[in-house]
Amino acid sequence: MKKALIIAATLFFAACGNKSQTTTTTNDTEMKQELTLTQEWDKVFPLSEKVNHRKVTFETQYGLTLAADLYTPKNTVDKLPAIAVSGPFGATKEQSSGLYAMRMAEHGFVTLAFDPSYTGESSGKPRRTASPDINTEDFLAAVDFLSNLDNVDPERIGIIGICGWGGIALNAAAADPRIKATVASTMYDMTRIGGNGYYEANDNETDRHAAREALSKQRLTDPLAMAGGVIDPLPEDAPQFVKDYHAYYKTPRGYHARSGNSNDGWRVIGTQAYANARFLYYINEIRSAVMIMHGEKAHSRYFGEAAYHYMMDGKAEGYNFIGKPNPVPENKQLLIIPGASHCDLYDGGEGNFIPFDKLEQFFNENLK
Repeated sequence: MKKALIIAATLFFAACGNKSQTTTTTNDTEMKQELTLTQEWDKVFPLSEKVNHRKVTFETQYGLTLAADLYTPKNTVDKLPAIAVSGPFGATKEQSSGLYAMRMAEHGFVTLAFDPSYTGESSGKPRRTASPDINTEDFLAAVDFLSNLDNVDPERIGIIGICGWGGIALNAAAADPRIKATVASTMYDMTRIGGNGYYEANDNETDRHAAREALSKQRLTDPLAMAGGVIDPLPEDAPQFVKDYHAYYKTPRGYHARSGNSNDGWRVIGTQAYANARFLYYINEIRSAVMIMHGEKAHSRYFGEAAYHYMMDGKAEGYNFIGKPNPVPENKQLLIIPGASHCDLYDGGEGNFIPFDKLEQFFNENLK
């Protein structure tokens, strides 16, 4: 019986594949949407004299066109390793991801900092909408783009995900073996927090049902309503991590006009599907290299530590599922940055906490 079911499933998927082959093929040119991109330098950091920079666009398999900044080291002629960068969740390429990309280009990599679908200068409406599938595809499409550049070695591509995009980066690495090295910096697991709340405070059926009821009503009353931008003015009794967010997103240090976190936030129903998904289910099967990097004092540190232990052991606190230990544990590492808070790993903070030398070493060792 089991053998018959396997044969039936094989025939079904083969039939689906044959059917798709008979339909009209849509090429990249047909998928491409024209975007109007800002050409002046409008980042929250100065342009390095060590790199070249240009604006680019590329397409995803969901028919969306993403806007990105491409950074390349000056005075190079050989094919180079490359890194795609995105995050934090709700930020833009003019903020943290662009800084990471530019600095890693200084260290000899071709780098791509992109605005995710529905955000920044990328396409997609309604604005500031998220999807587990679409956001994972954003990273995979960035790898497609880098793989086709003349100055990039397609066998030596890595990714960096910051904050909420750290979890998305791990999900992308689990899905796509072309990604040879992954860094998740100051990561959130957006699906875990969407379903369980901070520190699992809402990890019960009653709270999840109440949230589902509220979101379902929101869809009928005002589906385009926005919420979740960093609170301003800042209450005196705000938790320290909220003060840290304010110090980055609401001051010249990190404010940007296209950033949802700097302004009116995200669509209230824009992450509805995240609460019923789990990004990290298969990360214990990632064979490629992974570094999970977190600040010692970060309120979000438990996300990174739990993800690391699940990736290594197949089980961890906060995960109801149990998998097998990682088949290639020797190329995985957890790096805790002494004294650093969550937002210190956005731009280094006053302590210059981002260890770019360690990132260079990690990628050089694993993008050989």
